[in-house]
Amino acid sequence: MKIRNQNPLLALEHPIPFDRIDAQHIEPAIDHVLAAGEATLVALESATDACTYDNTLGAFERMERQVVQLFVVARQLESVASTDAIRAAVTAAQAKVSAFQSRTVLSSPLWDRLRSFAETDEAKALDPTRSRLLEKTLDRFVRAGATLPADAKARLAELNIELAGAAASFRQNCLDATNAVEVFVEEESRLGGLPAHAVAAARQSAERQQRAGYRFTLDAPSLGPVLTYADDEALRREMTQAHFRRASEGRYDNRDVILQMLKLRAEQARLLQYPNFVDWIVADRIAQSSERVATFLKDLQRRARPAFECEQQDLKAFRAAMAGDAESALGEIPIWSNRYYEEKQRRATLNFDSELLRPYFSVDRVLDGLFELLRRLFAITVDRVEDVPTWHPSVRTYRVGDEDGSVLGYVYADLFPREQKRAGAYMCPLLIAEPTESTWSPAAGLLVANLTPPIGDAPALLSHNEVVTIFHEFGHMLHHILSRVTVPSLASTRVAWDFVELPSQIMENWCWERESLDLIARHVDDDSTIPDDLLAALQRSRTYRSATKLMRQVGQSMLDLRLHTDFDPERDGDVFAFSRRVEGEHVPVTLPPWYAAIASFRHLFSDAVGYAGGYYSYAWAAVLDADAFSRFKTAGLFSSEVGKEFRDKILARGNSRDPMDLYRDFMGREPDQQPLLERYGIA
Repeated sequence: MKIRNQNPLLALEHPIPFDRIDAQHIEPAIDHVLAAGEATLVALESATDACTYDNTLGAFERMERQVVQLFVVARQLESVASTDAIRAAVTAAQAKVSAFQSRTVLSSPLWDRLRSFAETDEAKALDPTRSRLLEKTLDRFVRAGATLPADAKARLAELNIELAGAAASFRQNCLDATNAVEVFVEEESRLGGLPAHAVAAARQSAERQQRAGYRFTLDAPSLGPVLTYADDEALRREMTQAHFRRASEGRYDNRDVILQMLKLRAEQARLLQYPNFVDWIVADRIAQSSERVATFLKDLQRRARPAFECEQQDLKAFRAAMAGDAESALGEIPIWSNRYYEEKQRRATLNFDSELLRPYFSVDRVLDGLFELLRRLFAITVDRVEDVPTWHPSVRTYRVGDEDGSVLGYVYADLFPREQKRAGAYMCPLLIAEPTESTWSPAAGLLVANLTPPIGDAPALLSHNEVVTIFHEFGHMLHHILSRVTVPSLASTRVAWDFVELPSQIMENWCWERESLDLIARHVDDDSTIPDDLLAALQRSRTYRSATKLMRQVGQSMLDLRLHTDFDPERDGDVFAFSRRVEGEHVPVTLPPWYAAIASFRHLFSDAVGYAGGYYSYAWAAVLDADAFSRFKTAGLFSSEVGKEFRDKILARGNSRDPMDLYRDFMGREPDQQPLLERYGIA
């Protein structure tokens, strides 16, 4: 009891005492819950009494959930407040957690007891949610190797630990390689074309380092404007090279880590008697097989390729016209200039300058408008609270309430870049809502982004893409906080990964419609809404080079598929070169020899599994979200009736039923691919 009182990580209820959690607390807390978990596991393995839900399946579910929840909180600290001490503690804890998880799913006595319970009358009469938990648990044990010989089990346990350690190395190399890059520009004359906010941010960044001039980093708000707007080709090239070479050389080189993880995953699949890693991953997802994933991707590729090729020819011709040189239309556009000319062409052909939108998207207005939209659609309130401890002063906290006044959960929003923080945007569940005697315990979730930060005392002004990012991640947050599944292990976002992106991607649609934009977009100076001509240009831009965007998504998914199904280093050579060849078939430029984006592809390698074998999920879920949004388009963007159905039939249900059953219940039919093709303009 003494350690529980002294260790803030062991007080995981709201508010989580983030301001008191330090590296020194991580391993002792993990050791504490693992010791309790081991005691439960030993009791389950040695039990001789009659099997019941409470003393068998329920006891196992509760034990495992406590271990996972604590480690997730510790792991997220590594992502948002990384220090050498926290990294070391999380890496050590990761090995212990992986070993324990392997021990549980490979335990023959536990497997026998779960099977014995499955044969009881109580098991056969379970309510649908608990029955699904039993089904998924038994399937998970089989897929994890519970029925294999002892030597295979022992090797699987080793593989799980090795994969967890390699993933930690990959994450840390990415963060360090990103932080190691800083490009200083002394002459303002080299910053031609850059928006004023980007120049001001670069100056502010240099001042923080006590340097003259302008500082650029690989954080998205710094990198993006350079690649999109900078007239200085040498600066674009330097930043592009730094971005696509990071973690591919020197002390932060991820090449060997990637090869190790691919080898370990392949061995894992073989031991589990699957043809390859992807088939193992998708066996319990909607796609079910690597062959079906490949067919899906090839079909999208076939549909997009004609328009994709035309789009690039048009861009080359546009560049030639700009230069007054017809012959240059035949030449390749270098990778560091493609995005630059895309923006020039978009401005010219669509009469659209996306920077004109930025004054309409102050971060507070965007969030206030989003919360009003959620009130209208889902009958919830989101209010900022100031008395919640966090890991950094810039972190915002929000309370989510239901229409009856009850508290549904809390959101920790970490919105702007820092050097000790992982790049990108994501949502992570911290506490899952659980039923109590009279109500539900509140959930808690972490929403991370790396948005354009404020300059001086001015508010942060966002790009439209950043607004879309906020809506996307808050869709995941809704899936988490609005969960009403009585078994926490089936709640929240713990669904098939080719379904998990539906709630997030459907929210993006409201970022393109006049009615909803009027809630989130007001000019920072005069509170005016987006003018009609600018809005029309924005909406036209949605299909600008859409085939190119789709092909890139397909290419990244195909790379994931091929790395995990047929890559052989002895036959195919260097993994970076192999990745360039696969990606090169799906991008509009020739990829240079130094291109190594795979070295920082966090979705595939920052976790033992993560999105590996399942990156196709974004494209797969896009079919569902475009189709599901058609109900809102028909009934009204703010239809509370459709919103209630989406909340009750999708968001609240987690993994309590088969995902396609949930989808058919909401839509009343099978999914239709046509709305997605129309969105991309390739119908």
